[in-house]
Amino acid sequence: MSLPSNQQPESERLWTRSFISLTISAFLLFLNLHMLLSTFSAYVKSEFAASDLQVSLVTSVFAGSAILTRFLAAGLLRKLSPNVLLFIGLIIAAVATVLNSAAGSVGTLLLVRAVYGIGFGIGSTLLPTFASRIIPLQRMGEGIGYFGLSSSLAMSIGPMIGLNVMRELGFGTLTLIGTTAVLLMFPLLLLTRALPAIRPMKEKEQRQPRATQGEEDTNAKQRPAFNRGLVFPALLNMILAVTYSGLLSFIALFGEFIHLDQVGLFFLFNAVTVVLIRPISGRIFDARGHAAVLIPSALLVIASMFILSYTTNLPMLILSSLLYGLGFGAIQPTIQAWMLRTCKPEQYGSANSMFYNSMDFGVAVGAVILGAIASGTNYAVMYRYSAGFMGLFLVFYLVVEWTKRMRRMQREASLDPSDNQADYIMQSSGI
Repeated sequence: MSLPSNQQPESERLWTRSFISLTISAFLLFLNLHMLLSTFSAYVKSEFAASDLQVSLVTSVFAGSAILTRFLAAGLLRKLSPNVLLFIGLIIAAVATVLNSAAGSVGTLLLVRAVYGIGFGIGSTLLPTFASRIIPLQRMGEGIGYFGLSSSLAMSIGPMIGLNVMRELGFGTLTLIGTTAVLLMFPLLLLTRALPAIRPMKEKEQRQPRATQGEEDTNAKQRPAFNRGLVFPALLNMILAVTYSGLLSFIALFGEFIHLDQVGLFFLFNAVTVVLIRPISGRIFDARGHAAVLIPSALLVIASMFILSYTTNLPMLILSSLLYGLGFGAIQPTIQAWMLRTCKPEQYGSANSMFYNSMDFGVAVGAVILGAIASGTNYAVMYRYSAGFMGLFLVFYLVVEWTKRMRRMQREASLDPSDNQADYIMQSSGI
């Protein structure tokens, strides 16, 4: 018996109650992050008379802490339920957020940011892992596109909200708003029962009766090994994050440099194109693979950074932000879906961890490198270097993909026609 045309099997449904709740929760967590992260450069400079290097450390210490936490998360999951661990991480993030305004020195603030990185690292790993487990595999690009819209939208409007709130109401009020955003996640996740009940994988449950040598070899083959296919997209994501780091850490100071008070509008117009492009890019990836998205999107980011570097008025700023939203908003979910598409379901956690670690590492490295460039030159030149990083992104991608294509062609030349057909089907899937 066939289903009515307006219904879908449960396994193919995307917009479930759990998916919606997890998407909103991810938005709140990343909103908390980006509302505060965008304001730290101006706050630390005015409050503590900090140097550009100290400003960049505020971003780098947080990112380093988040990266380390994600590496340790696998061990924690052997002792705690993922659901419990998620709520512990959110509590840490909420407490650290409210303590930001109590820091009396740069050193204390760096310590608070490191603690916040622990909570954020846990939350930003488990939320997308839960989401990727409930997205139908055949709709992974579309599902990650919509789920990733939460973080991209928060990246776009969070800095604008943060800069405006700090200017009008002060940094203390901003930390309270950020704390509230995290606390709202608790009733949302609990009342909607968005998190599936997953038991911790305890060591005593892993111990089995002693197996024969043959059984041990079979079990070893079944254990999910490190997926080398994740490395290259993670590298591309890291390079993309360098450009975002320059915006997040220095856009407020760039506005002062060019005497443009409305520089925060960059994130507003950026949000518009991010919202528009996210669902479209996911469908393009599902239908045509990652090349159809990444190549034109990288060119858009390069154009955006060049225009921003020469910006002297509001129309140029808006044009740059629209182009950046189109490029960044298409690249990021495509890379995440690409990484998940290369994995088995039991590897989704490690894939999401590597995706967000590469993002945070790029932000941390970018803050230091671009901060040093800005100190030696100025912020306009710094954004031209950001365009150069995206040029490297495009060159790396084209070279690696061209190399893979040449190798496939060589293999096809040595295969029989039936093998060629099977290889073509795999290529056309975009994996």
